[in-house]
Order: sequence, then C-alpha cells, then structure tokens
Amino acid sequence: ILDMHVHTTYSSCSGLTPVEILANARSRGLDGVCITDHNNMAAQADIQEGLQADGLCVIFGMEYDTPEGDFLVFGPGDDLPKGLHAEELLRLVKEKNGVAVAPIPAVLAESSIILVSRGLCGIVESVNGRNRHHENHQVRELAAHYNLVQCGGSDAHRLDELGKTATRFSLPIKNRQDLIDALRKGACSPVRLKS
Repeated sequence: ILDMHVHTTYSSCSGLTPVEILANARSRGLDGVCITDHNNMAAQADIQEGLQADGLCVIFGMEYDTPEGDFLVFGPGDDLPKGLHAEELLRLVKEKNGVAVAPIPAVLAESSIILVSRGLCGIVESVNGRNRHHENHQVRELAAHYNLVQCGGSDAHRLDELGKTATRFSLPIKNRQDLIDALRKGACSPVRLKS
C-alpha cells in the first residue's frame, strides 16, 4: 500500500516535512510513499529513494503543473523542461518510459478528457484524499467509461492527511521502476485507510 501523492515543504503549499513523512508513514499502514512536490524533486536532498531501514519504500515523482491541469509524473524528473502543455508533457513522459497520472482537477477539465480519450494518459487518481466524495465518484465513473487504470493518493500537505487515501498494489513495489511497471499493468486499486 503506497500513498502516491504526498507533498513536502519543497512545495510552497505544504507544511509536511520529509522527516515527518519518514517517521509516521509506517504507523499509518503504508508500505511506501511517493513524494510528488510541485515541479521539483528537491526532497531527494533529504531522503534517499528506495527502501528505508524500516522497510518503507520511498519513490520520487513530481506534480507537474500544466495550463490544462496538473499531472503526477514518475520516471523522468529534473530534466523535464518547464512550462509544457499537457499534451507535450504526456508525450515526453511516454518517450522517456515513464508514466503520468491524472489527478482529479486535471481529469475533470475538458482538455484532459480529450487527452485521456486519445490514449495519452491512461491512469487516473480516482480517489484523492482532499476531495469530496462526489468528486471522487465522478472521476471513478469517467475512469470506468474510458477503462482507465485507477489509483489513489492523499494529496497530503499536512501530517493528519498522510495515508488517508492510498493505492493497493498486487505486485511488490521496491523502487520507481516497479511502480511504473505495476501502474502500466493496472496492478493497483485505490484504497481508503483508517485515519
């Protein structure tokens, strides 16, 4: 079980420190966390990617902001050019053998639905811990209509949000490539954890 959408203080909107994440993730029922700060992977300076001493798996991605909405990106990282439009970003991520996940605000935008229908983004965060039930329900219906892979993330900006929503994988996840492979295979489903 991984929380695939966690922000640290390297995102200006978050007060959650890398130390707090490492100290609390396991006790919240998580086997791993994906650090997805806005447009950067700077938390790599504080946390080593991969399995930690307590068995927690830490994976780095980023929430890349486009004019059409934000996307969680795993695979390519700091070398992504800034200011790409969604279609350019998704093509580039695919070329670099990564994956992109459309979080709720992105997938509800009309332009993002077009990207999904063209096959440029086949994975959606259908359960986001910071959104209302009806918003999550709307995205799950859309995901079912387009036969999209579904995952979940807390979108944590504070410690009390960490791990509220996550993704259960049916394959072992020990590193970034394992995550990418499992997402491509659709070996995952969103899950709500006890708070």
